[in-house]
Amino acid sequence: MTGTIPTPTTFITENCAMPFCKGCGHTHVLRKLNDALMKLQIPPSKVNLVTDIGCIGLADALFETPHTVHTTHGRSTAFATGIELADSVLSDSKLKTVVLIGDGGAMIGLLHLVNAALLNVDVTVLLCNNFLFGMTGGQHSAFSPMEFITPTTPDGNIIPPIDMCRVMLDARAEFVARKLATDKDLGDVLAEAIQHPGFSLVEIVELCTEHATTKNELTGNAIRSVIEEQGQEFGILTNEKNRAEFGVLYADKNPRDQAFSASQKDDGLIPQFESKLKHQVGIVIAGSAGERVQSAAKKLCEAAVMSRLHCTQKNDNPVTQGSGFSLAEVILSPHDIFYTGIETPDAVIVVSEDGLNELYEKHVFDRLKPTTMLLIDSSLPKPHTDANIIEYPFRKEYGGAKAALKAIELYVQQSGLFPVEAFQTS
Repeated sequence: MTGTIPTPTTFITENCAMPFCKGCGHTHVLRKLNDALMKLQIPPSKVNLVTDIGCIGLADALFETPHTVHTTHGRSTAFATGIELADSVLSDSKLKTVVLIGDGGAMIGLLHLVNAALLNVDVTVLLCNNFLFGMTGGQHSAFSPMEFITPTTPDGNIIPPIDMCRVMLDARAEFVARKLATDKDLGDVLAEAIQHPGFSLVEIVELCTEHATTKNELTGNAIRSVIEEQGQEFGILTNEKNRAEFGVLYADKNPRDQAFSASQKDDGLIPQFESKLKHQVGIVIAGSAGERVQSAAKKLCEAAVMSRLHCTQKNDNPVTQGSGFSLAEVILSPHDIFYTGIETPDAVIVVSEDGLNELYEKHVFDRLKPTTMLLIDSSLPKPHTDANIIEYPFRKEYGGAKAALKAIELYVQQSGLFPVEAFQTS
């Protein structure tokens, strides 16, 4: 073992079938992105692709080795900014984060793009502009050219298109380019953008062959003139390095060895217990909103950290917030946790009817094994499952507000993951 990181031969899944329509520019973009990553030879573990909603959002499933994060519509740049800030402030600042967003997403998340450019975070945005919302039926976007015909502009668009590259320049972005998806040097430009130390954006103009070409006289050869007629330019519009990227500036003002005051250090979670856990476990906790289910799960995580374990917590509840179910998924492990989903829980804790019904909706009980521990309130009907069921009157003895907390405490005792004193101390 030399510890040498093997050189990747491809970042995109070999021989994968592109899911896009025939002639769609997304295929070109993803292959050129792969070329760029290959050229830079960044270890896949240091590449993070953040995708938006829309056809371009299908990209993350096509890249096998880098990290991928699929986000909500228009918010991919905000997620990427948060990831980069965490990497630059808390880690080694070597992660290369690339956003894949369409013109519809860029229209929705305009301020996220402006803010990322102003911060100058080390994020590269590939804005795939095909002039419309392709996945939802071809509605016009803020990037649609004048007189462009779509289902929402049947007589032709009468609103001037936004010049996003100009907006980024005004937001003091130092690498901004506009290219065609079919440009032969697109891969080189993408590599240059990714390598740029700070925020960069490449707008890639392309065809939507499903919606744009059916109602407009638009071809691959004509697409350049369509942009130029709007007064917009192609090429690398700026490539400067006058501003330090955010992580460097932050580190200068906040050296890591001085990041926390003495009092703050004392308030942190200090490992003081030992765990016997040898492998990763997933725990699902289900109850009702307002009954402190998620805060009880947080307490479990804090106890795990105090017992020298790694942990993740994901919460779920209805948009109503104060009514209905409340769920928490907790993963505990003696090792790094690279995937935060739970396919087959090792333990399920159910303390209310709302939580029980939600687990039925999610077919959780169908996925339990005989080794799964199912802790359930005695007042609830028992699901048909292979799991090992343990009943206890949590609600009757402790009330709804403490039912989840006491159920988790019982689980810690029964499982022996770590001393119950850790849970009581956290």
